[in-house]
Amino acid sequence: MNAGVLYSGGKDSSLAAIMLGTYYEVELNTFVFDSARNIPSVEAAARVLGFPLKKRVLKEGLLNEAVKLVKERMYPNNAINLVHRTAVESLCSEYKVVGDGTRFNDRVPMLSLSEVQSLESRTKCSYIRPLLGYTKPEVDRLVDRFLVVTYGETGTIENGDYEAEIREACRKSGIDPVPLFPPHHDQSLVVGKKH
Repeated sequence: MNAGVLYSGGKDSSLAAIMLGTYYEVELNTFVFDSARNIPSVEAAARVLGFPLKKRVLKEGLLNEAVKLVKERMYPNNAINLVHRTAVESLCSEYKVVGDGTRFNDRVPMLSLSEVQSLESRTKCSYIRPLLGYTKPEVDRLVDRFLVVTYGETGTIENGDYEAEIREACRKSGIDPVPLFPPHHDQSLVVGKKH
């Protein structure tokens, strides 16, 4: 059975894809706001894992909605969760099983239990988060065992994370994202696999 995995090219979604690959035919899915956006680093990370990758475009107007939420709340969490929920729901219309790399102690993106129950009830899709029982130190230990990863602050790593595009859209709309987004937020990109 195929499983659609939300994929940023980072360590968490890569580890989740490897775990799900034990039981499912994994297809990686990276969502972007702009269809013209190229994602060569994410494509290279997918090749490292050996899973096919699909670039998907989020619905029109969602980026403006996300920027509006950042501006209203003066914090990005609701905006990032909105985008993530939209991406998960989109995949649930195509796959019977959808997964991602959210961890035990993640705050964003994170769907609540009631959101997951509603999603599964409405779509008849199983939403699987294989890292949900793993804390960051344990995820990092497993990543170190299986993957070669590069790290950098958001915007310096060319991965498929929603945050970089939301930050850029904030800038273009005249909002300085620096005071609104947490400082020193590291992103990751898988560049190799350990054998």
